[in-house]
Amino acid sequence: MRIEDIHRTFSLEGRAAAVTGGASGIGRATAETLAAAGAGVVIGDLDALADRAVAEFGRLDAMCNVAGIAADGLIADATEELIDRAVAVNVKGVVFGCQAALRVMTPQGSGSIVNVSSTAIDAPAPRYGVYAMTKAAVAMLTKTLALEAGRHGIRVNTIAPGATETEFTRRHLYESDGSINSAKYEAFVEQMRKISPLGMVGDPLDQAYLILYLVSDAARWCTGQTWRVNGGQALP
Repeated sequence: MRIEDIHRTFSLEGRAAAVTGGASGIGRATAETLAAAGAGVVIGDLDALADRAVAEFGRLDAMCNVAGIAADGLIADATEELIDRAVAVNVKGVVFGCQAALRVMTPQGSGSIVNVSSTAIDAPAPRYGVYAMTKAAVAMLTKTLALEAGRHGIRVNTIAPGATETEFTRRHLYESDGSINSAKYEAFVEQMRKISPLGMVGDPLDQAYLILYLVSDAARWCTGQTWRVNGGQALP
């Protein structure tokens, strides 16, 4: 592979991508970034969209399983309902998204699947145990699926975002009237900056650019890995 055209290497012209969780945050930034790179993109909040991508574009080159939910609280207090919902969205949703992609990508003989885990798998913290458990499952799913799907020309990776400014991370900062508590917001941002050697808080685009790399030809030899864009907030 020669360095002939960097733009072509990262271009997604003529390709199709599906993004779950595309309504906001990392999912939305990912959909917009892949579209800007030339891909035809179908998005959804929780549903796997492989069939729609094939119907509209005739193929599926990238499946990005971004959709996820929080599961806050101490493990000792976790109800069966909370656990079931977290597993249903954060684990089953990713599994089913991968399966839908495989049904298209296997006969196609190519494709890239990117799942979203979390820095929580590297930095245990009180009240995030159930969430971290589901995201650790995503990381292991990715490794196993990379071994199973590689012979079909399919690459599978996961990203583990650090604290990124989205509606998901801002969920604790809202008042009862729906407004953001500015003092809590500033304290949150400052806290996240302090645990990063770079003194920064992530932006959804930081994650979207990594996903663009992973679904592009530039990452043709990358599979089965957990990629961390977290500003050094966790150093496993």
